[in-house]
Amino acid sequence: MEAISARDAADKWGISQRRDAVLGSENRIPDAEMAGSMRIIPTIAEKTIDTRSAGYNISDEKRVKPFLKWAGGKSQLLKEIEQYYPFKNGTVTKYAEPFVGGGAVLFDILSKYNLEEVYISDINAELINTYTAIREHIDELLTLLSLYQNEYIPKETEQRKVYYMAKRERFNDLKANGNEAENIEKAALMILLNKTCFNGLFRVNKKGMFNVPMGAYKNPLICDEKNLMAVSEKLQNVKIVCGDYRESANFIDEHTFVYFDPPYRPLTETASFTAYTENLFNDEEQIELARFVECMHKKGARVLVSNSDPKNSDTDDDFFDTIYANRKIKRVEANRMINCNSEARGKIKELLISNF
Repeated sequence: MEAISARDAADKWGISQRRDAVLGSENRIPDAEMAGSMRIIPTIAEKTIDTRSAGYNISDEKRVKPFLKWAGGKSQLLKEIEQYYPFKNGTVTKYAEPFVGGGAVLFDILSKYNLEEVYISDINAELINTYTAIREHIDELLTLLSLYQNEYIPKETEQRKVYYMAKRERFNDLKANGNEAENIEKAALMILLNKTCFNGLFRVNKKGMFNVPMGAYKNPLICDEKNLMAVSEKLQNVKIVCGDYRESANFIDEHTFVYFDPPYRPLTETASFTAYTENLFNDEEQIELARFVECMHKKGARVLVSNSDPKNSDTDDDFFDTIYANRKIKRVEANRMINCNSEARGKIKELLISNF
């Protein structure tokens, strides 16, 4: 029997040696044999079907969805974004999302693919604390959320306002003065406030305090136990980091698909609803991100960036066309769902910028 090495088989099938080793360790390469520490593979062996390929139907997998409503969330653009997923041929085995936000793309990918490594991060400490609490303390979190739901739902509007303001004050106190022992409570409060506040908006003032008023939802689902349990399961092998997007550099390599969804550049000078943290993301920081994207491109990563299209308000504004002049830019249609001015909501163009 003619045979080839695992390295040659990986090259032949267009997959990474790391992925080839995983398939071998799972006994998914027909007739492969070990010769000492080396795996020998018949030259006639066919590439194994990979559960992460776009054509593979993972019917028994639990689908998960974002557990928070997040300004700029990408649920409505998933049909466009999924066209960029590069997991089909098995050479891209890692995923990184350094501005994870509500995680619509993250959860879509986790629902469809079994990747070797996944990395998420965000500078919003309360958001990352909530992801971590869901992964590590789901039972305690669900107990608190169930309590909040049972306390909030039966109340009349004025009683709800009093309850909401008390919980908002408690959340801000924990945000400013809390310790690790109270992180589960802080995570539960964040979900409660997100489900009951105006438009599901997360916004802070210059002091970093959450300041969104109560919304008018009649019967909000505060404790979505089924989805949160599924999210917890999906996050078990995900690396979760609270920090700047640049910290992802050590994770990203030629086997990585990276999705950057930074705070959007405001379409007008008066647009202030993008203040999700005390730290604003100005034009200079957008330029710095473009430079970082170029560095990740040179490392061989597949990169996708999304942002607002300044041409919505000024057809002569070439800001992103200029800073991403070497990349492919696609304009897609989206609905702006969160805006304090109801007349400003509606269809706009957003940008999808890629290096492939």
